[in-house]
Parts: sequence; C-alpha cells; structure tokens
Amino acid sequence: MRKARLKDVALLAGVSQGTVSNVFNRPELVREELRERVLAAAKKIGFRGPAPAGRVLRSGRSDLVAIVADASLHYIVNDPFAQKLISGIAEICDEARIGLTIVSADAERRDGWSIETAIVDGFILFCISEENRLVELARRRGLPFVAVDSGDVPGAGAVDVDDRKAAAEAARHVVGLGHRKIGILSLEVDDRERTGFIDDARFAEIRFTTPRARLLGYRDVFEEAGIPPADIVAYECLNDAPSVEEAIDALFAPGVAHPTALLAMSDTMALAACAALARRGLGVPHDVSIVGFDDVPQAERAVPPLTTIRQPVEDKGRVAARMLLAGARDHVILPTSLVVRASTAAPPADAPPTSAGDRPSRIAEAARGG
Repeated sequence: MRKARLKDVALLAGVSQGTVSNVFNRPELVREELRERVLAAAKKIGFRGPAPAGRVLRSGRSDLVAIVADASLHYIVNDPFAQKLISGIAEICDEARIGLTIVSADAERRDGWSIETAIVDGFILFCISEENRLVELARRRGLPFVAVDSGDVPGAGAVDVDDRKAAAEAARHVVGLGHRKIGILSLEVDDRERTGFIDDARFAEIRFTTPRARLLGYRDVFEEAGIPPADIVAYECLNDAPSVEEAIDALFAPGVAHPTALLAMSDTMALAACAALARRGLGVPHDVSIVGFDDVPQAERAVPPLTTIRQPVEDKGRVAARMLLAGARDHVILPTSLVVRASTAAPPADAPPTSAGDRPSRIAEAARGG
C-alpha cells in the first residue's frame, strides 16, 4: 500500500489541504469540530502528520537552536555549571516557543548529529579553547551563533565574565586571611586530558582561555603580596573527583609542607577536595581553607558551606539566547562577586613556615609577563 498523504486526508475529511496542514502545524487556527474530523480521517488512513524535514525545507526554519560544547554529552548534562547554563538558555527558548538541543563537538565523535549537520536555526557555543575550533566550525556552517566564555569574537555575539579579575578576588581573599602557602586546583589547560603539576613548560602550552585567565589573576595577587613563586603550587585536574583525589595526594604528600589554602577553578573540584581532605583527617577550614568558582547550588549546601566566586551562569545562558534570537553581535561582560562562607579562615597557628624550596610548579614565575 502506498503511504498516506496530506491530500488523502483532505479528500476523506472533505476539507482543503491547507486546513489539514493547519490542524497539524497551527491547530489554534482551526475550530474544534473541524480538527476532530481531520484527525479522525488521518487516523483512519494512517497519516501521522507532515514530515518534519519537509516542513523545515518549506519554511526555512526549524524553530530549534543548539548548545554546542567540546565535551561528551554525558559530561555536559551532568556538570553543574553546564546544567545552569542550559537552564538559562532553556528559559529564553521557552519564552520564544522554540526548541533546544545539545550537540557534542567532542573530537572523538563521528556520528551524524554534529555542528556540521544539525538541523537548527543557530548555535550557542560553549568555547574554552584559544583556537576557537567551534567558532570556525560555526562560521563554515553559515548559521548565526553566539559564543560563551570565548573572549571577543569578531562578527558574532559573545558572553563572558572577567575571569582574571574574578580569580584575583579569590586569591586576594585568602592572602588577606594570612595564607602564604597556597595550592591551585586548575581546570585542564588543553584537550589532552592530562593531570599533574603545571610547570613552566606546561604553562606555556595552555590553549584553554579560562584556566589561563584565572592563573594570571591568581598571579597578579601573589606578586602584589610578595609571595615567593615556589610557595604557589598548581595541579591540573579534569574537573572530577578522581583527578582531585590525585591532586590532594600530590599536594599533601608526607614530608612536604602542605598548602594552608586551596584555590579551585570550579566548585566541583573544591567540593571534591573537601571530601578528599576529610578522608585524610584534615578539616576545612581549620587545617585548609578552600575557595571554589561558579557558586553552583551544591556550594551553599556543602558542609561547611563553600566560599566561592559567584558568576551569573544562568544569566550567561539567558543573555546568549536573547542575543542569538535578536541577531546581536555585542561582546557582553557579566559581573562576578566573591561569596564568603565557612570554608575559609586564617591559617592554623601551627602552619609550617613558607619555604623557597624548589617546587614542581612556580606559577607566579611562569606567568610573569602574561
């Protein structure tokens, strides 16, 4: 049997093809009695509605936008930061009565749903690399896009915070409390999924914009305070609990003067560090102070509640979505603020003195000139 078509439904229901089309695409335009007659006819001959692909071709619009990230779908939907970003975007999509989908631009993916093939009207790019691979892919696709956390993008909209300034505020807080031996839990600096100390050579290889800006912001304050570079140790993590556990093992190894404060580039890492320290019998903030970044909902509920840098993640999503729908090409910088809670305090009275001994990472020295 041949496949039922729209005109077959119209003939059986005794209406025009335009009426059948409205029943499936704009039902509010058709009175209830007529809608029921058309739907009954469609059900009788097995017609399920116009093909979505054909509707897109006819209208030139899909009424769908995509958020694109250089990460796996599993990571995107489980990361607290990404969840808040998507929530903000979704709010505006709901207001505009359009759909939202997620595209993974992970270099390892070879499936058919990608930035090159997705049937959408535009993209919101979650960019973290200096090379802006996603921006180049979007430009080649020729659809409107807005970039988040990418810096200024000529000819397109962009939404950011001042990561360097925000990181400096976090560092200034712990320095002001009297800490001089400080560890940094860094986000990964490129896509090699490497963990370990960030030495001078590794700093020179940084490709991701966010960790570079935050390391420079920490550096600015350490230099102001005259803290020896050897007393600042940075460890590259993968923004997950296992790599943070590895970092705590390295930073708090036996026989090493451990940090009295940790600056984490995400709340996810900060909270994982609190748990890892507790397993070693170290209390927060009695033994070690911790500052996070983002202010995800879990930060306030933690025990102790987490001192962190609040950035307006949902606002990032809202602003990016509004800009995409309006075709705006501005570069918007949103404000951040330090939220002081109970995870930071003055260093313990019995903290070991600072040392100028050689360390695997000399982040202040490596960043000089940045």
